Amino acid sequence: MITGTVIKSTGSWYNVLTEDGSTLQCRIVGKFRLDDIPLTNPVAVGDRVEVVPEGDGQGMISTILPRHNYVVRQSPRRKHDLHLLAANIDQAVVITTIVNPTLKPGFIDRFLVMVERDEIPATIVFNKSDLYDEEAMDKYMEMKEVYEKIGYGTLLTSVVEGVGLDDLKKLLADKTTLMGGQSGVGKSSLVNAIQPHLNLRTAEISDYSGKGQHTTTFAEMFELDFGGRLIDTPGIKTLSFNNKDKANLAHSFREFFELSQNCKFGGACLHRTEPGCAVHEALRNGEVSEIRFNSYLGMLEEIEDQNYWERHKGI
Repeated sequence: MITGTVIKSTGSWYNVLTEDGSTLQCRIVGKFRLDDIPLTNPVAVGDRVEVVPEGDGQGMISTILPRHNYVVRQSPRRKHDLHLLAANIDQAVVITTIVNPTLKPGFIDRFLVMVERDEIPATIVFNKSDLYDEEAMDKYMEMKEVYEKIGYGTLLTSVVEGVGLDDLKKLLADKTTLMGGQSGVGKSSLVNAIQPHLNLRTAEISDYSGKGQHTTTFAEMFELDFGGRLIDTPGIKTLSFNNKDKANLAHSFREFFELSQNCKFGGACLHRTEPGCAVHEALRNGEVSEIRFNSYLGMLEEIEDQNYWERHKGI
């Protein structure tokens, strides 16, 4: 029995980096569950595991060691199941851009909700700044103010002009980082700029759709030569949730959760039509971002729709 870390998941096989520096291609034995939640993949990149070697560079994962955190999303293929993205991370970084493709604030907020459960520190990287005109730069400054006000880090980067690359390296150094972003935001190009030897595959924006093309197929962990590990996730088109109830969602918006103690109905307030809602009061006073509030309403409606169809699927 040897111990190692899962560094790549392909769905059926898992590459495990052992403590002696060798890599084993492993299968799993038996069934692993996560808090009795149906999972499409029971083992995640970042998991510490015990492996039984089987020869020829292969092995069998027999035990998943206790996780100190994990990140899940709704499975893109099986909407009633969860997909385990990563485990045992120190921080999360979401890559976005104001232009090419057009900014999707809702995606940023969904990513932040995804990591908020375990209070994982998160930073928003606004990439491709070389393409920003004055209007785009104003939008960036607005977004920077919105998220830094509630405790998230922000960073402006450009591979073309070398903007923010040293700051990004400092952010990643000596930590295990989950990095994600929508397809086309330049995530792979950004990683290649700070770690050229990784040579991650990149793709152009589609001229027809204006959307990014998927370039990463499976989650994978990379060692950084300046210290730390990076878990690169597949380019994500959308993020949906089937593991959150409405109250859980409200608590995942950190500024709403802080204000909810002043709501008439306290933690039970959904901040929509309830009287005496402190979030609504803060929204009217400009203390809460309309961008964040609209993201919240969109996710709340999505959860209600899922609950409705779940209740009526047998009718």
